[in-house]
Amino acid sequence: MAPSVLLLLGLLSSTGSLPPPRTSFLLNSADRPLVLFSLPDVHNTTTLLLSDDGSTLYVGARDAILSLDVSQSDIIHLKKKVEWSPSESEINECQLKGKNAEVDCPNFVRVLQPINSTHLYACGSYAYTPHDAYIDAESFSMVQQDEAKGRCPFSPFQRNTAITVDGELFTATTTDLRGTKPQISRHFSKDGRPDVSQDSSLSLLHEPVFVSSSLDSSDRKLYFFFSEVGKEFSFVDELRIARVAQVCKDDVGGRSTLQKKWTSFAKAPLLCQSHRQLPFNVLQDVFTLQPPEGTDASETLFYAAFTSQWSSGPESAVCVFKLQDVRAAFTESYRTFNLLTHQWSPQLGKHSYLGKCGLDNASDSELAEVKRSFLTSNSVKPVGVGPLAVSSGQQYSRVAAMRTQAADGKQYTVLFLLTESGFLHKVVLLNRGAHIIEEIQVFTQPQLVKNIILSPSKGVLYVGTSEGVTAVPVARCSIYRSCSQCVLARDPLCGWSRTSRVCTGLDSHENMVQDLEDGNVEEECLIQTRVSLDTEVGVHLNEAVRLQCQKPSNLATLTWTSPRFRNLPEKLFILSADGSLSFLATADTFGIYRCEAVEGGYKEEVASYAVRQIASPRSMSPNPIAGENHVANNMLWFWLWYFMF
Repeated sequence: MAPSVLLLLGLLSSTGSLPPPRTSFLLNSADRPLVLFSLPDVHNTTTLLLSDDGSTLYVGARDAILSLDVSQSDIIHLKKKVEWSPSESEINECQLKGKNAEVDCPNFVRVLQPINSTHLYACGSYAYTPHDAYIDAESFSMVQQDEAKGRCPFSPFQRNTAITVDGELFTATTTDLRGTKPQISRHFSKDGRPDVSQDSSLSLLHEPVFVSSSLDSSDRKLYFFFSEVGKEFSFVDELRIARVAQVCKDDVGGRSTLQKKWTSFAKAPLLCQSHRQLPFNVLQDVFTLQPPEGTDASETLFYAAFTSQWSSGPESAVCVFKLQDVRAAFTESYRTFNLLTHQWSPQLGKHSYLGKCGLDNASDSELAEVKRSFLTSNSVKPVGVGPLAVSSGQQYSRVAAMRTQAADGKQYTVLFLLTESGFLHKVVLLNRGAHIIEEIQVFTQPQLVKNIILSPSKGVLYVGTSEGVTAVPVARCSIYRSCSQCVLARDPLCGWSRTSRVCTGLDSHENMVQDLEDGNVEEECLIQTRVSLDTEVGVHLNEAVRLQCQKPSNLATLTWTSPRFRNLPEKLFILSADGSLSFLATADTFGIYRCEAVEGGYKEEVASYAVRQIASPRSMSPNPIAGENHVANNMLWFWLWYFMF
């Protein structure tokens, strides 16, 4: 391997990483039950849209659109289903394009948006000939469908994004069969305005992968987030760059130059980088978190999940960007593209009209400059000094965020990060860094396409995959059965009720115990009863014994103690990786054994056993030497038993 490559990998691996999740729950865990909706004849339920009141979840699937009743937290009902599939002849035409009939040629719904107060808009790949449709939301019936080139991709596996604003549809997708012609467009333009798309005389985008879009209503702009090949760099290998692009909502194009083309299009790099480290340069997902009510819109936050093209294994980071910094990047200096040399250079002078709205009456010379100068000189830097979280063992593919008020009245942010391996990580952002409260398995098989949508008001996150739609409650406080475990969880959504003596949600407004930053159990849980009394274990002499002890969390360490020993001798006792203690029952090993867990400096008894002998006349040997040989033989059989089981 070349020295330069080794240096790059060394820089990446030296980045600090997130601690492991405090607790883990596998699929169908009784402690963390999920609600799964699936139908045997419906697959790829990956395009999700939640109604304004949170009672209905609309799902774009393969050859179907579903309306699901999610008004109850513990069950998902199918309300209506619209079949929407290509005909046999259209499937045959798709195969003639070299596509697989089963994998590529069904209709995969890729866009599902409210187009007005009564109808939904949908767009699907439709046998590699994109079609769109209008759905009457009340009757949930299809009222119209047509071909829809340029509104969603031909390929069911190519990423895209779409957003509707005041009945107009804004899309970022590819517009050709091969998926090589990217386009950001406005459709269904109102007030007599023409539909607008990107200028094709220049390559404004280079192999982009679109991941998200967002509206800045106060500035009347839309932002599109994506990664692309950075042509401003001349490297042997193609360098991918994370970007944010802007367009003005009411852009109508120029009079003679850039007719029906964006005059407001510009793009800026997004930088997610730890100090003295290589940047995370591949954007996976972006979530827009609106500011608290009454706060200026410029405080809007964009939480973004990144990976790196240089990583040799799963690695990712989360950075957060502020809207005011995104706005600022588009009002500062730009680079200019030289049509003769095909090189980028710093712009000479500053032109105030670049990145601005309302250029429909701009001069041809100004619009000619707009065509050449659409890449900002400065990157949008994250809030703080770098990533909020870095994981060296997980690749995060989707992100959602919510803001919540803890028991002390302070605001905390909770992130939900979906891993490629099928787990959802719930992360709280603390002053000392990110803390993974729990990981929950939400799907089993690898998923090419998946999606998440969060409803903070309902306290549910929905995950859409090929396996169905899974509803994940954002918290299940009852899994913490003691004050110490409730406090050590550091979950801003959970607190220990001194009144009810249970771990519960904060909406109960009871006398709550919580310490998110320090997890100070000694101070907060002044009086805590012992977990359980000694469990009686009756065994025969020379019988193999295994005492179980389960970690209360992945961050805890277990220690076994006994009043009979200062330290348990290794020649008599075996401590297993699962926390259990094994030994042979002899006169020296009968007695009390306690398993203690230590987490964050707090020690808690998890299990306690009293191992007693069951009297048996046959166990007594009249010959002391024979008895010693018998014990030795039993010790040999004990070790054989241990390594077998």
